[in-house]
Formats: sequence, C-alpha cells, structure tokens
Amino acid sequence: MPFVYNISSKEVAENYETSGSANTQIDAAFVKPGSTRAVTIIAARVQGKGAGLTALSGIAIRLSQWTSTSSSSGTSITPRPVDNRVTGAAVATAAAGAGGGTGAVTSGTGGPSVVCAFGCGASGPGGWVAPNPDAGLTLDGGANKSTDLFSASGQSSLKYEFSLDAQE
Repeated sequence: MPFVYNISSKEVAENYETSGSANTQIDAAFVKPGSTRAVTIIAARVQGKGAGLTALSGIAIRLSQWTSTSSSSGTSITPRPVDNRVTGAAVATAAAGAGGGTGAVTSGTGGPSVVCAFGCGASGPGGWVAPNPDAGLTLDGGANKSTDLFSASGQSSLKYEFSLDAQE
C-alpha cells in the first residue's frame, strides 16, 4: 500500500509570487524521487491570494518534468505524511524557491515536458487531481529527474500558495 505525503509552499514562505514580468514563468518548486522508490504526484492545489483586485487575472500553473537531470537548490521541504499513522519518512525530496518563489529553484535539463497544466484566479482556488490511479505523474526511483511546478501570469507579481500530494 503506498504512502501519501504533502508538500506545501507554506513550509518555505507565506506567499509565493509569479514573475515580476508578465507572461514569464518561474520554476517555483520541484519533487524528485529517492533512490529506492518511485514518486507520483497525485494532486496539486493552488490558491490565488490577491486582495482588493479590480481586474480579472489568472495564474497559470504547469507541472513539467525534466528528462535528463533533476532540478536542484531552493529551500528544502520535508514531505509530510498525510496519514499520521505513517512511521516512515518519504524517500523523495522536494524544494521550493526562496523568497516566495522569486528566487527560483535551479532548473534541470532536458525538456521540460509539460505533463499537466491548470490555473486559478488571482484571488481564487484551482487545482488538479489524477482522475485515476494510473494517471499520476510518476518518476521511477533512482531517476535523476524531477517534476517541477512552474507559475506564470499575464499580470506581474500575483501572490499564491500551493500544495502537492505525492505518493510513494
């Protein structure tokens, strides 16, 4: 039976922010498999945190996989068990860009291949959940690859937070 872990931007910063330049994506976070187990992203949630906005604006989120080498750097996030009966730590590792994402992680190489895209309003929720167990975004254990969360917006510097559920 697989274990499910949560990776939350709140572990690093209260708010993440899209690029200060419109329509420019930021590699905000990554999850990469450990040496012994595959890791599968089964859900991603985003909440726009704009307040008092007078225009409809959106935040685009892209989950992309680097195919040659994994991303690195950033501030480490410990994947937390969703079920408190889980006694084992996650083998997968995760990190997010410092400074609320404006200091992006160091992107991997090869690709990236966009494997999922969704969005949210600048002050509303959005997300993605794998429609069935076979539709998760999986990387094999020991692979030097990562699944990264990119953010972009037609408006600069929109605030948001994110949460990923990963299964091992």
